[in-house]
Amino acid sequence: MKLVEKIKAHGASNPFYTFEFFPPRTDQGFENLISRISRLSALNPLAISITWGAGGSTKERSLDLAGVTQADGLDTILHLTCTNMEQGMVDDALKAAKDRGIQNILALRGDPPRGEEEWTPVDARFTHGADLVAYIRSLPEYSSQFCIGVAAYPDGHTGQLHDERAEIGLLKAKVDAGADFIVTQLFYDVDGFLQWVGKVREAGITVPIIPGIMPIQTYSSFLRLTKLCGTTVPESVMAALEPIRTDDQLVKDYGVQLAVSMIRRLTTEGKISGVHLCTLNLEKSVQRVLEGLKWTGSSESVHNKLIEEVSAQNELTVTPSSAASSAKHGLANIPVVEGAAFRGEPTNAATWDDFPNGRFGDFKSPAFGSSGPWGGPAIGRTEVMSQCGHPRRLDDLTRIFLDYLHSKILITPFSPAPLSPESLMILPHLERLTQRGWWTVGSQPAVDGKSSSDAVVGWGPRAGYVFQKGFVEFFCAADEVDVIERRTLERGNGWVHWFAGNKDGEFRGNVPQGGRNAVTWGVFPGQEIAQTTIIERESFLSWKDEAFSIWSEWASFYRPQSEERKLLESVRDERWLVSIVHHDYRNPNALWTFLFDETG
Repeated sequence: MKLVEKIKAHGASNPFYTFEFFPPRTDQGFENLISRISRLSALNPLAISITWGAGGSTKERSLDLAGVTQADGLDTILHLTCTNMEQGMVDDALKAAKDRGIQNILALRGDPPRGEEEWTPVDARFTHGADLVAYIRSLPEYSSQFCIGVAAYPDGHTGQLHDERAEIGLLKAKVDAGADFIVTQLFYDVDGFLQWVGKVREAGITVPIIPGIMPIQTYSSFLRLTKLCGTTVPESVMAALEPIRTDDQLVKDYGVQLAVSMIRRLTTEGKISGVHLCTLNLEKSVQRVLEGLKWTGSSESVHNKLIEEVSAQNELTVTPSSAASSAKHGLANIPVVEGAAFRGEPTNAATWDDFPNGRFGDFKSPAFGSSGPWGGPAIGRTEVMSQCGHPRRLDDLTRIFLDYLHSKILITPFSPAPLSPESLMILPHLERLTQRGWWTVGSQPAVDGKSSSDAVVGWGPRAGYVFQKGFVEFFCAADEVDVIERRTLERGNGWVHWFAGNKDGEFRGNVPQGGRNAVTWGVFPGQEIAQTTIIERESFLSWKDEAFSIWSEWASFYRPQSEERKLLESVRDERWLVSIVHHDYRNPNALWTFLFDETG
């Protein structure tokens, strides 16, 4: 059913809500997102939306996921962007959506492709979101098929000077082109949003406006996403977060409370009839927000209802392609009993990734590899070049990575934020590796039972203890991978696991097939052990592909045939990415002794 028809039928006295998900990077994450959506569907959202990577980069997974959810009775909004899209690609996407019974499209211009500072259309017919809306409306086979939504940016569009009047004019152009509803980017300034809504209505825009609400999950992700989206953060929010920033549970609790208070104001003072909840593929905070609003039953009652509806089932594996091609793999047939998706895992299916700290979450997690709402640009050309300059020799690259370690520069293409306090704990070792020409891009110190409230390494609820195995990642030459392999065989003594891969898909390592290295975990009162950082083959390969694409991106900042581009492309083509874990977390020097001790 079309969303605007459902909104009208729903009635203004009973607020509605929609959920947003993104297609996970891995097959396991896809499978487990299906289970997660099944649980959340018991909360009766009016619709769900599925994001779309720039240029169709997630086309198959987006269509597969949207096809499964639509087939199982969840009206689905499929995002579609102009970025890197030509007419034929748009036509293919529209046909695929129609074939799957999808009736709702969120038409977006999209962010610049990765590494591009300015947005440049590939097809001149798709320069603005309004062009995509008008094109869909111009096609007889699709004009009446789709209810079309468009995006709005109450705090301004990231990367642009904020000209509110001009942006509202662009929004009106999208509505005049045939848009039926508006979904906004996330925001936290309710006063500013309500003022913006008033101006939008004064401009003659009458279609439903659905505000985008993202409950805060962790302090670090909140800072990253608000920067990514150019979001205005009220001083009261930062003041509330500052004293609790090291306690993930308190941050999550505050995020729920803040979302509840925002939505209450929006639906009373602003007379907003519904909200769009960005889940980041996590579920607990969304449940708690709706409970706090008393818009649904408690999570326990919802869970009990789900338990009653499913009997014990054998383990079921669903890949994106099989899920889309077989009706029996729909939501109604996925086990939703907590723990069923992860037999033998120490935590249950609903909460095991509640604290997604660091890049290496569990590759099984639906939230693995989250990049934020509606995608988002990476570090821009100007920022990278101002910090990293013009590298022309390998020594220049070594200097850049050392300058980052010494905080002389604040970012690199691989590290979008300044060096963390945690890295300072092992700074001499990182310096020594980098001086060797092994450019470090990820690491953590070994930690044996530090307080979870520790300002540097703590995470999760208070009154707990956190543990870490030491690991380090770096780029090195191919012959140096041989050195690492020999050293592991001769001196590893079973304590060391490593992975290595290059751009061309060659892979080496000593982790057993299916082996999984939990390198960060926490023990907290009244709950099971939480494992927030896991390194295994799937997650490493996913990161490896991204890491080498960053070298390509960096190279593209310089003109063809320049010394800078030649250097960066040669590094991309010749170097290997290596990840090493030492399992003796009780010895803070174990990893570094293994790497540097020449005597054995």
